Amino acid sequence: ARERIAAIDQLSPSPPRLVEPQPAISASPSPSPALTDSFGRKHDYLRISLTEKCNLRCTYCMPETGNPNLLPPSHLLTTPEIERVARMFVRQGVRKIRLTGGEPTVRKDLLDVVERLGRLPLTSLGMTSNGVALPRKLPSLVSAGLTHLNLSLDTLDPLKYELMTRRRGFERVIECLEMAEEMEGLDVKLNVVVIRGLNDMEVPQFVEMTKNKKITVRFIEYMPFEDNRWSTTKLVPSASLLSTLTALHPTLTHIPTHKSDTTRHYAVPGWKGKFGFISSMTDHFCGGCSRLRVGADGGMKVCLFGPPVLSLRPLLRSPAPFSSPESDPDAHIIPHIARAVWGKKFAHDGLGGAEGIKERGRMGAMVGIGATEGTSASLAPTAIRARPSTRRTRLSPLSQSARTTAVPLHLLTPTPSPFASTVGIRSFSSTARRATNDSSRPPDDKRSPASPPSALSSPSTAPPSLTHIDPTTGKASMVSVSQKASTVRSATAEGEIYLGASAFSLIDFGDSSSPSSTMKTKKGDVLSIAQLAGLMGSKHTSLLIPLCHPLSLSHIHVSLSPIPSTHSLRISCTAECVGPTGVEMEALTG
Repeated sequence: ARERIAAIDQLSPSPPRLVEPQPAISASPSPSPALTDSFGRKHDYLRISLTEKCNLRCTYCMPETGNPNLLPPSHLLTTPEIERVARMFVRQGVRKIRLTGGEPTVRKDLLDVVERLGRLPLTSLGMTSNGVALPRKLPSLVSAGLTHLNLSLDTLDPLKYELMTRRRGFERVIECLEMAEEMEGLDVKLNVVVIRGLNDMEVPQFVEMTKNKKITVRFIEYMPFEDNRWSTTKLVPSASLLSTLTALHPTLTHIPTHKSDTTRHYAVPGWKGKFGFISSMTDHFCGGCSRLRVGADGGMKVCLFGPPVLSLRPLLRSPAPFSSPESDPDAHIIPHIARAVWGKKFAHDGLGGAEGIKERGRMGAMVGIGATEGTSASLAPTAIRARPSTRRTRLSPLSQSARTTAVPLHLLTPTPSPFASTVGIRSFSSTARRATNDSSRPPDDKRSPASPPSALSSPSTAPPSLTHIDPTTGKASMVSVSQKASTVRSATAEGEIYLGASAFSLIDFGDSSSPSSTMKTKKGDVLSIAQLAGLMGSKHTSLLIPLCHPLSLSHIHVSLSPIPSTHSLRISCTAECVGPTGVEMEALTG
């Protein structure tokens, strides 16, 4: 009976949409300073959630009982407010908007939203959908201005689809995919969340779809969300998938992309489509991040892995402090957005690696991305989320835009903020989270960011100095840490080593299905030997580097991952201890 009622509802004509005419807006040629963070990243991509509801119950996304914290309608943005938010960000330089959820097609006025946003000066208006209720709506949405469609489909097995989504609908998704592929001017992508032991064996089948279909299949690493029983054993690194696919398709070619693209693309020569990897967990792309998110309730997130840092809803619904016919009615909101963006951490909201995200993340259920209210204790419209004073330093390659700042900042003249003439910059150093019951999440900055635009401070008047040089004698001197309290210290260093095709082909990566797996060296497993050498090097840091303090390390983790496309190895070393000083050098030495 419910299915029949739903079918009747879909056949019913939509109510007439009364769209108030809006004045044309001038597009900024590039993201304004308000959308630039302290690492120089410019944000021109906005993801807007239309609803927190979904018509599926995917095991990795939503609890079986559904979203238990649905907000009242009054707490959700109205269609005019969504348009207002979009216009506000477009004025500041946003060029791409994607509509997400929950499931966007659950929203009854979806077509109205697309028509409104379709009139904005955008290069891309996209939507992410599970496709179950989309086939009948898709032609109208494309006519209204939809240019990009991402369909979520994690398996090609109808029975497994029902098990993973706890609902039926596989045939409708395939119908939607075939319909979308035939539509002129619509870019189609297929999103596949890969989970070990569940659907990772289907990856070659998904790639096979690109032979005759002009689509992009994107394999997404399994991410930890609340109630999805995430563990590292279920995570399939993209490098492992690429190694398997390279063995199946030796002529595989890498397709260069923009630095802000989240996907590393590949294609089989002669095939119509392409595929790629979104390696959020094992090879993050945070250095080129250009994305901001607004939930269905108006909560603004600067990072997927963190809670909302600003609530736009009260700002939208309160009268502007000043108004005139010539003024921008939303001008008073821009400084709040600027402060939120300026405070964005370098990677993963400062949580560290996969385990840190799992243990300290505040993402909630994946469907909770759709409406962010309740995930943060307070979202005052004028305040950014309080950031803990403790620090966890993570050292890894920076994007080109940020690399110029990856130096000891205490040797530089303080750099002014784009929002103020005098903004202080703190030194590049690691303090730590307390070993006591401190539940604060340590940030993950490559450096301590400059103060946000709202917190002006006078530049330091102290002359530049080197911390390990005695100012009276000019000779090397070990820094005293006797007055510092012992705290939990952790640091991660990452880097890539280029080997070349010949040396790379001699390494056994443990994949027996790969032709390159035959061991051609007589000295054994070189990766295991290198891993042990890294462990030994980290433990002997104080002997190798004279001014380093000897520390009793409590944990060292060294990992080596192949990057076949560049014949390189990615090396990561994490060092941890309880002590009075940081472990950055131990991580670098490992």
